[in-house]
Amino acid sequence: DDATFVVTISACSHSGLVQEGLQIFNSMKAVYGMEPKVEHYGCLVDLLGRSGRLEEAEECIKKMPMKPNAMLWRSFLGSAQIHGDLERGEIAIKHLL
Repeated sequence: DDATFVVTISACSHSGLVQEGLQIFNSMKAVYGMEPKVEHYGCLVDLLGRSGRLEEAEECIKKMPMKPNAMLWRSFLGSAQIHGDLERGEIAIKHLL
């Protein structure tokens, strides 16, 4: 169910298992026929951001089929801060204000 995917992708994010997390996210629709929700995209952005893949995280946000929420932007901001990406940090702040 939805919660299982959130927890699993989040666990991958916190464990540095980027490829595994991406596979799990992609399997939601391809294997299980489930449409990812904003919470799943938030976990995906966190997964990519923690690993320093901020450009991919930003592209994910742009291509989301729904409006990103504040939780997602805070995650992106945190990743930008950790990796010293001022430009992407400013983008996140603009969306949070």
